[in-house]
Amino acid sequence: MNASGSNSLKLPLRGIVPPMATPLLDRDTLDRAGLERLLEHILAGGVHGLFILGTTGEGPSLSYRLRRELIDQVCRQVAGRVPVLVGITDTAYVESLSVARHAAEAGVAAVVLAPPYYMPEGQPELREYLSHLVPELPLPLYLYNMPPLTKVPFALDTVEWAMEQGGIVGMKDSSGDMGYFHAVLQRLPRRPDWSLLIGPEEMMVESVLLGGYGGVNGGANIFPRLYVRTYEAAAAGDLARAREGHRRILRVSGGLYRIGKHPSTIIKGIKCALACLGVCDDFMAEPFSRFRAPERERIESALQDLEGIEDLK
Repeated sequence: MNASGSNSLKLPLRGIVPPMATPLLDRDTLDRAGLERLLEHILAGGVHGLFILGTTGEGPSLSYRLRRELIDQVCRQVAGRVPVLVGITDTAYVESLSVARHAAEAGVAAVVLAPPYYMPEGQPELREYLSHLVPELPLPLYLYNMPPLTKVPFALDTVEWAMEQGGIVGMKDSSGDMGYFHAVLQRLPRRPDWSLLIGPEEMMVESVLLGGYGGVNGGANIFPRLYVRTYEAAAAGDLARAREGHRRILRVSGGLYRIGKHPSTIIKGIKCALACLGVCDDFMAEPFSRFRAPERERIESALQDLEGIEDLK
């Protein structure tokens, strides 16, 4: 078990780690030119890491072949500029392990795992699963708490157990439950190398002001500099600047994530915005489809309203 990962991973991980969208041309073809543009666009914003094959990256909907291709291209292009984290969530134990091993060979810094979905496991079963998987992983592991999609949370007693496992080095919490977030935060002194990052961007400033380590925020695909500057303001205790950044982030989520009426609308909004900006294609992995003309027009209008939003002084 390699508990240190890539040389580019410094523990605890702090900052903005965008959950990168996956540019696609069709259901099993990467938009390689778009991926190159997207990576450079995100990195130019000064982000602190990159998370691929997560929820925003439509990881569970992609073929294993395409996941490996994405990992390889991202690692080649990033070339150690920031740590790359890779989602390995799967219903099949051996596939999670296989993707993790490929990621390690490609130069990834760490892997990220949500509870296996479809058949909900009990917390004792989840701990036993992790006790088998973690020793076999070639990279450090971040837990991904996403009960709205997986149906199973990492309960607090499981988090306490995880903090005793050397190969587990942090968590992304996308529960949207600030009470839960605070409870995990109170347990961090027992593991100084552990990171606690938050998913919902509307909560990022509050979480950092209260001691959180940063955000894994989808809007940083589009406006990375805004999220980085807002995080930096919150981390420095600059309340006026942090409040202004928070207000702008709420404008992003309000303008781009509420156009559709299904849970997929956030990913559709992000990918459509990137397409409207000429960054990459907005093809969605099945069973979802890109926004049609009426929704796209609303995204274009929202982007006009958001012009200059990254100019946070």
